[in-house]
Amino acid sequence: MIHTAATSQLRLDASWVDYLIVAIYFAFVIGIGIMARRSVSSSIDFFLSGRSLPAWVTGLAFISANLGAVEIMGMSANGAQFGLPTMHYFWIGAVPAMLFLGVVMMPFYYGAKVRSVPEWMRKRFGNGAHLVTAITFAVAQLLIAGINLYLLAKIVNILLGLDLYVSLVIAAIIVLSYITLGGLSAAIYNEVLQFFVIVAALLPLTLVGLYKVGGYAGLKDKIAGTADGAAQVSSWPGTNLTGIDNPVLSVLGIVLGLGFVLSFGYWTTNFVEVQRAMASSSISAAQRSPIIGAFPKMFVPFIVVIPGMIAAVLASEVAKAKKSGDPNFDYNNSLLYLFRDLLPNGMLGIAIAGLLAAFMAGMAANVSAFNTVFSGDIWQDYVVKDRDDDYYLRVGRIATVAATVIAIGTALIARNFENIMNYLQTLFGFFNAPVFATFILGLLWKRMTPAAGWVGLVSGISAAVLVGVLSKDALGPMSLGVLDGLQGQGASFVAAGVAFAVDVLVSVLVSTMTIPREDADLRGLVYSLTPRSDFHDDTVGDPTWYQRPTVLAGIGGVLVVALNVIFW
Repeated sequence: MIHTAATSQLRLDASWVDYLIVAIYFAFVIGIGIMARRSVSSSIDFFLSGRSLPAWVTGLAFISANLGAVEIMGMSANGAQFGLPTMHYFWIGAVPAMLFLGVVMMPFYYGAKVRSVPEWMRKRFGNGAHLVTAITFAVAQLLIAGINLYLLAKIVNILLGLDLYVSLVIAAIIVLSYITLGGLSAAIYNEVLQFFVIVAALLPLTLVGLYKVGGYAGLKDKIAGTADGAAQVSSWPGTNLTGIDNPVLSVLGIVLGLGFVLSFGYWTTNFVEVQRAMASSSISAAQRSPIIGAFPKMFVPFIVVIPGMIAAVLASEVAKAKKSGDPNFDYNNSLLYLFRDLLPNGMLGIAIAGLLAAFMAGMAANVSAFNTVFSGDIWQDYVVKDRDDDYYLRVGRIATVAATVIAIGTALIARNFENIMNYLQTLFGFFNAPVFATFILGLLWKRMTPAAGWVGLVSGISAAVLVGVLSKDALGPMSLGVLDGLQGQGASFVAAGVAFAVDVLVSVLVSTMTIPREDADLRGLVYSLTPRSDFHDDTVGDPTWYQRPTVLAGIGGVLVVALNVIFW
C-alpha cells in the first residue's frame, strides 16, 4: 500500500521538459505498434513475427523482456539492502543458463517448429503434459503481468500524483494498444527501444552517484561502516541475501537453488524469453539470441544493483535505515530516492521514461507470451479446433485484451505482498522449476514416458506450493509460518529445489511402471536420438566466429567467471 507520507517524500519536482520527454517516448511506443500492424497478416506474424527477425534484434529483446519492473526496482532494492550478494541473480542466476539455452536447447525448440514451450511438451509427452504446462504457464503470466502493472502504476502514482487505480488503467491501456496492433513484432521492437532508454536513464545516474561517493572504493568504504556492512561488500557467502545463517548452506542455496533450479528453470523453459529467440530467422540466429543477450545481462547489475548501493549512502531515508539496521524499512523505493536527490530536470524526464519503459517491457512480454499460449495451446487445441488462421488471429487479439484486464486484478493481488521479489521468486519456483525438471529429464532420458511427463509436473508444482504455504513469508499472508526458519528469498530457493527433486523422482518412478514411446518417434526431441545434422543451418554457410554460437558462449563463459572472481 502506498502511504501519503511516503508519496509526498518521493514526489519529484518534474518540469515541462520532463513531461515532454515522457510524451515523446509514449508517441514512439504507439508509433511502433502502428507500423508493426502493417506486417501482421497471419497468426505466425502476430505470435512469432513470421520467424524473420535478425539475431541482434531478438538478442536485445531477449534481455529487455526480462528487464522489467521487478528487475529494476527489485534488484536496486536488493542492492540497497543486501549489497554485492545481489550480483548472484545475474552472474550465477542468469548468464550460465542463457548460454546453455543457446548452445544446447534452442536447436530443439527451433528445429521442432513449435510456437511455444507447451507445444514442445506435447510433442515429447502428449496432451497431458501439454495441458498442464499450458495452463500453469498462462496463470503464471497473468500473475507476473500483475506484478509489473502494479509497480508501473505505483511509480506513476508516486511520481505524477495520479490515483493508483487511474494509474493502473492508463498503464494497461498503453501496453494493450501496441501489443494488440502489432503483436510480437511490436513488443520486440519496443523492447529494443526500451533497452536503450533504460540504459540512457540508469547509466548517468550510476556515474553521478559514484562520483558523489568517491568512486567504487569510496562506496565500499561507506557501506562497510553500516549494519551488516562486511557481508554487503563481499558477494559470498551471501547469508544476508538467502536468510540462511550457515555459510555453507547459504552457498549451496545460491548455487543449487538459484544457480541451477531457478535459473535454468526460468531461462530455458520460460516462454516469455524463449519466444523472442523463436522469432529469429534461422536456427543459428535463434541460438545466438540468448547468447547475445547474455553479454548486456552481465553488465546490467552495474546500472541496477550499484545505484541501490549508492542510495544506501546518499539517500537520507535509506542511509538512516542502513545505519540503524531497521528491519522494517521499505527498500523498494531506493532508486526513486536517488532520482529525487541526484537528477536535474531533463535527466529526470529521461529517468522517468526509462522506468516506464522497463515496466512496460515486462508486462508486454508477459501479455504477448500469454496470448500465444492461450490461443495456440489451449483454445485451438482443446476448445475450438480446425478453424481458419484469421479466426485464431482474432482470438489472439481478444486474449491480449482479456489478459490486460485480468492483469489489473492480479496487480491488486501483488499489492498485498510487502516484498515483491520474494513473491516473484516463489512464483518461479512453483511454475518454472517443475517444467525444467520435466523438460531436461525428457530431453536427456529416452525412457521417460508420457504419463511421467504430466504426473511429474503436477507433483513438482504441488510440492513447491506446499513449501510456500509452510514457510514464513513466501506467500505473504497465505503462508502459515510452520517452517519459521524458512524465509526471505531463501524460501523460494528451497521451494524450487524441492519441486525439481520431487518432479524427477516421481517421473522416474512412473516411467518404470509405464510404457515409453518408440525411439523413432523421439528424433528431434531426445538428445541421444537426434543426429547433429538435423540442426545444420543452411542459411549461414561458412560462419565467421561471431556467428558461431559455441564461440560466443565460450567468450561469455570466460567473462562471467572473471566477474565472479573480481567481485568475490
